[in-house]
Amino acid sequence: MAAPEAVRQIIFGAFPRLWPIDTRCYNIYSLRPNKLDACSRRKRVLVSMQAQSNSRVFYTSKRVSLFHSTNKAPHRKSGFDRLETIMCNCERQENGSSITNNDQDSTRSKMEKRPAVGSLSEIVTDSTQHTEAIGVDGITKHVNGGFTSKQKMPIDGLIKDPVHKSSPNSIEDEAWNLLRDSMVYYCNNPIGTIAANDPNSSSNLNYDQVFIRDFIPSGIAFLLKGEYDIVRNFILHTLQLQSWEKTMDCHSPGQGLMPASFKVRTIPLDGDDFATEDVLDPDFGESAIGRVAPVDSGLWWIILLRAYGKHTGDLSVQERVDVQTGIKMILKLCLADGFDMFPTLLVTDGSCMIDRRMGIHGHPLEIQALFYSALMSAREMLAPEDGSADLLRALNNRLVALSFHIREYYWIDMRKLNEIYRYKTEEYSYDAVNKFNIYPDQIPSWLVDFMPSKGGYLIGNLQPANMDFRFFSLGNLWSIVSSLSTEDQSHAILDLIEAKWAELVADMPFKICYPALEDQEWRIITGSDPKNTPWSYHNGGSWPTLLWQLTVACIKMNRPDIALQAVQVAERRISKDKWPEYYDTKRGRFIGKQAQLFQTWSIAGYLVAKELLANPNAAKILVNEEDSELVNASSCIISSNPRRKRDKKKKTIIV
Repeated sequence: MAAPEAVRQIIFGAFPRLWPIDTRCYNIYSLRPNKLDACSRRKRVLVSMQAQSNSRVFYTSKRVSLFHSTNKAPHRKSGFDRLETIMCNCERQENGSSITNNDQDSTRSKMEKRPAVGSLSEIVTDSTQHTEAIGVDGITKHVNGGFTSKQKMPIDGLIKDPVHKSSPNSIEDEAWNLLRDSMVYYCNNPIGTIAANDPNSSSNLNYDQVFIRDFIPSGIAFLLKGEYDIVRNFILHTLQLQSWEKTMDCHSPGQGLMPASFKVRTIPLDGDDFATEDVLDPDFGESAIGRVAPVDSGLWWIILLRAYGKHTGDLSVQERVDVQTGIKMILKLCLADGFDMFPTLLVTDGSCMIDRRMGIHGHPLEIQALFYSALMSAREMLAPEDGSADLLRALNNRLVALSFHIREYYWIDMRKLNEIYRYKTEEYSYDAVNKFNIYPDQIPSWLVDFMPSKGGYLIGNLQPANMDFRFFSLGNLWSIVSSLSTEDQSHAILDLIEAKWAELVADMPFKICYPALEDQEWRIITGSDPKNTPWSYHNGGSWPTLLWQLTVACIKMNRPDIALQAVQVAERRISKDKWPEYYDTKRGRFIGKQAQLFQTWSIAGYLVAKELLANPNAAKILVNEEDSELVNASSCIISSNPRRKRDKKKKTIIV
């Protein structure tokens, strides 16, 4: 083991880089439209990474051989027939770029088999006439049907493929066509999907970029469809973009931060009219509105990495040294000690899906649910080695503390509401009931009518003397998916959704939060944000992309009928409305005033919901099952005497 360890020390140094140094693979391939067997479909490229000392962009040079071919090679806009030979200076990603059927079947047989989560035979038959139930075994037949670029030439990273321009026979067909049209290529390989692809829009803003959080439903959709290449490429290329140098005003972010988005740009090379280079240009928040770094990008990346391994059976990606290093860097950034006393992640406004000022600074539920899910996923994937022992110990300790904290202090139902209503304030002692000095007058008037007699939810935020009682959808839904909430709490959240269907679903699912900030409260908290007006955008708007999280949560709790009803509501309008980013008004009746059309994650969210309803067993790639050891450890915290927790010997609980 000494020799491999020495090699790793030389390659990575004190601060490990996530790309090999001067590692090259000299292989040339030609793009030919003739018949190719399974082996010849593999992309054999000239590989070399150029890490620029003063820039975070990555370059790929593509040189065009100018001779005519008898075969019908791809055309450039100049109209010349050319056979292109690609020379790519991107990072060498893998020993083999695709998974064969034999390898896929053998690895899949080793995966843990779990029973299907509920049956939808009667429900799906009546309501999804256009959906073909695709089983896990059926998906494996498509492993070699991933995206290839042998008949496509990238223009500024984006490919328009005429093959998918046929008129759709159903909403799903249209959605798949639109999703594939949004694909972005880097080094002539699929790498992601742009945020929105409206052909009639003249103002793209930053919607022509690949956002990590936006790509997650797209990646899950491609996995469920058996098209794995784009997900694998996305995982490995975004790993290259982890922060490693200054990004804004000479300030360096924490090592391991993943970018919010990146853009593929194709630039002509000087001195050669027919040579170009691809550029991967990441954004860590230095050019975003509000200049806020994304906290959720790295968490979503870990969740997608686990989903890829569980669905494909290909564990070679997560076992790579650079991927293991990337996981550890994200965990160390999240688990770093600070002045905060709580086990939750302390973040600023705008650091997650709600990326504008909405009063969610502190410990927003969405981040805590994703944090918990990422910790659970990372624990499954981390390689057992000496260097991981301390990290795993810290990870387990945080899981215990985080689950206890959220379940105990964020949960609210009619019983807990009555308890808060009778709180005494200014309590001082270790056994105080009102530990965070919450004032009963903070209970808003709307909550009295909103809270059903059966049901409950996790509040949006908790800080000293402040409880944010708003219902935030993503945080509650992902708490179910990740098992951050208990089984009873998870069912209660779905009970509340059913009871408050008119408020949370209405004419277009799903409300991002409820209720909206209005009047003086809106002016103070949002700064009179003209985009976040009441019942619009992040301030109570309806977001179709939330359909897929709702579906996973409902399938996990064996209540898929709730998700099916929501999908049926969306199908009435979403295609006719051209797949908007969000909807306005209390009932979601208007297309968002500033909503982008043909929003990719609205399209992908719908597709994932449909695929999972047709094959509920596939939802297990996203679900984190409750850990009995964590439950027992949390029970010990609850049953123990608060005064004894001051004892250093019993302060830390190690699972």
